[in-house]
Amino acid sequence: MPLLTMKQIMADSVKRATTDVKPEERYAVGAFNFSTLEEMIGIVEGAKEKNSPVILMASLGAVKYYNNSLELIADTARGLAMAYPEVPICLHLDHATDLEQIKHAVVAGFTNVMIDASQESFEVNIAKSKEIADFAHNHSVYGVDGCSVEAELGMLAGHEDEVHVEESGKAYTDPSLVREFVEKTGIDALAVSIGTAHGYYKADPEIRFDLLEKIRKQTDVAIVLHGGTGVPEEDFKKCVAMGMSKINVGTGLKKVFSEGVKSAVKPEENDPRKVVGPGRHAISAEIAKNCDLFNCTGKAPYVLKSIYSEI
Repeated sequence: MPLLTMKQIMADSVKRATTDVKPEERYAVGAFNFSTLEEMIGIVEGAKEKNSPVILMASLGAVKYYNNSLELIADTARGLAMAYPEVPICLHLDHATDLEQIKHAVVAGFTNVMIDASQESFEVNIAKSKEIADFAHNHSVYGVDGCSVEAELGMLAGHEDEVHVEESGKAYTDPSLVREFVEKTGIDALAVSIGTAHGYYKADPEIRFDLLEKIRKQTDVAIVLHGGTGVPEEDFKKCVAMGMSKINVGTGLKKVFSEGVKSAVKPEENDPRKVVGPGRHAISAEIAKNCDLFNCTGKAPYVLKSIYSEI
């Protein structure tokens, strides 16, 4: 199976989020950061175990780790999609700010890109997001018809590679601007600021569910929650029930993988597979838990049905 765009992979989730279905029938697709091949495989294997769609998420830090080769990352992801045909997979470039780098990712074969111009003025954010949406939607590669686009309105506190926002500088998403932003940019997914943050929390985040409710009513595109590490389980469940279609998790997975590797490090062990393998398995188990938490378990067939019904 080829890689899927994020618009394709979340079409069923968005339909449920924007129609009058029971809250318990809604689900969000997990988007998980990786830095190594072992992590990528672990993420996909966790999704396979739960018969779930999944979004592989490359941060700018991961891109640098891969020698700044967007092609290498895209080729690897395509290989995984072929090796695990039962898993609907999207490859996403996260929190990118350089327009030329984002366009490069589209050409290289990423199937979703995020333009983060959230620290710019509203007008500049619209202009940059529209430029990327226009370019991505009209570029087809490796059998994928176009590339979908995510943008951000509002600013999350915390640090995400080249995007740094102090707590004092965070800004909640203004629901009154959502409709205009989505319509003028033509984006496929909107990352919102409703109280989460990048990195580890010093205390449980105070999520503004009132804002989420208003935002969801303003648009029919996918709504995205960033800063998933450390959010209480009940808050995740409530976000999903209220129409959140994508949830990003990154920071916590680094710890999960690293602890798995550390548990296998022994002076007498010289087989790399036996050292990094436990990290891969630990990631897989964590992804499986998140699939259950996001109510995404068993949803792969619905994703595929929504795609093939359009053909």
